[in-house]
Amino acid sequence: MVSIPIRFHLFLQCLCLLSSLSLVFTSQAISIQEASISDLQLAFKQNKLTSRQLTQFYLREIHRLNPVLRAVIEVNPDALNQADGADRDRKAKKHVSLSSLHGIPILLKDSISTKDKLNTTAGSFALLGSVVARDAGVVARLRQAGAVIVGKANMNEWSSFRSLTQPNGWSARGGQGRNPYVLSADPCGSSGGSAISVAANMVAVSLGTETDGSILCPASVNSAVGIKPTVGLTSRAGVIPITPRQDTVGPICRTVSDAVYVLDAIVGYDHNDAKATREASKYLPQGGYKQFLKVHGLHGKRLGIVRHPFFNFTDKPNQALAFTKHFAALRQAGAVLVDNLKIDNIDVILNFNLSGEGTALLAEFKIALNAYLEELVSSPVRSLADVIAFNQKNSKLEMTDQIDQSILLASEITNGIGNAEKAALTNLGKLTRDGYEKLMMQYNLDAVMTPGFDFAPVLAIGGFPGISVPAGYDTEGVPFGICFGGLKGSEPKLIEIAYGFEQATKIRKPPSFRP
Repeated sequence: MVSIPIRFHLFLQCLCLLSSLSLVFTSQAISIQEASISDLQLAFKQNKLTSRQLTQFYLREIHRLNPVLRAVIEVNPDALNQADGADRDRKAKKHVSLSSLHGIPILLKDSISTKDKLNTTAGSFALLGSVVARDAGVVARLRQAGAVIVGKANMNEWSSFRSLTQPNGWSARGGQGRNPYVLSADPCGSSGGSAISVAANMVAVSLGTETDGSILCPASVNSAVGIKPTVGLTSRAGVIPITPRQDTVGPICRTVSDAVYVLDAIVGYDHNDAKATREASKYLPQGGYKQFLKVHGLHGKRLGIVRHPFFNFTDKPNQALAFTKHFAALRQAGAVLVDNLKIDNIDVILNFNLSGEGTALLAEFKIALNAYLEELVSSPVRSLADVIAFNQKNSKLEMTDQIDQSILLASEITNGIGNAEKAALTNLGKLTRDGYEKLMMQYNLDAVMTPGFDFAPVLAIGGFPGISVPAGYDTEGVPFGICFGGLKGSEPKLIEIAYGFEQATKIRKPPSFRP
């Protein structure tokens, strides 16, 4: 749990009261709180709302809530100018069909580069003031779609790859992010700020990144929808990396439909991430992903249930009851549940060290980060060694007396992909083939569903997609999700399943800001 200083408690009581009074801003009777992209686009079309008004609302909410939630690390000084530009476009192109994201404010995880007045630092002071050569590939697509880049979201510093003692939601630049449902609860990460901000209605939609759990986990515990795409479906160019073998960029939003609209905008080939995006482009459906937002999408879907070790609800009565109800709802919607399945060597797969994932990531991180830093136009640091030295020299800023940099140090002593790393990579491939892939094909499954986010390593090591959807709240009010995982390129099926589940259950509710 995250500790809350005593001085916050009075403020939090006021915040709980204000949340019921002032989170709803209306423009000509249009409620913005909890509004979906479709709601907002309709309001634009009916001249009941402008992008400027919408962006102003979110900027005010950031100003009001961020002192406690610490979800946003930096606000774009050009956000209102971008919103004005979207409003002008809409007037000039009245009879032209615009993108679903046109004029919609979006927050980007602080590891996603923007060639503008915003910094891109992975939460670290070491990269403050660095200059990128260009927008990240996904950002270029968002701008093309007419989205308003409202700022950067806080995150686990260096995407949780700095220290074993690093709290979820914390970065030196952004401070400690807090779960808006229960402020003392774990907000998870590393895309914590992206999930917190959409959950608390500080922005319409957001982008996160995932190497292993960094979208699925914060989406689950902040009652948001997170899509972890197949690796390569979205470009990683211009994104501060851990490893190109597992890294992926995806949306975190309040609804499945919003997440799908964002996904449609950011997928596709990028010559700056050519190999992966070219390979994954074969999975892109003609007509995009929104066609799979089907109310009856669960009908005939075969969903696998792997009980061990994921469905352990000891001391979790709310979750046990919730999933009993969810199984019934899924069956009623026409899904076929294949129960009591086993993934071979699952305990090894879930063990970061035994599987070989840890060995591989330590070496890959150094290679990938050094390559990213070398490509910057200017930067205070040019290598992982420089980052470590910066942290040592600026120990007060980076709080190295409280939060060490053990993972960075372990990565620095690696020396490329040697025999140990090759053996680890071989083992990861074998575990995936003989475990998850074998299960999916043997039982002809469309997806495996599990509670929460513990399934993330299974999807991570194979580059597989997953979607987390709100599934309930525990006895303390902390959210939990349901994760649907598939094979590479199975996003169409996963979207049908996730949307069908969301529409059948409608679990999500606005946050309560409990202490």
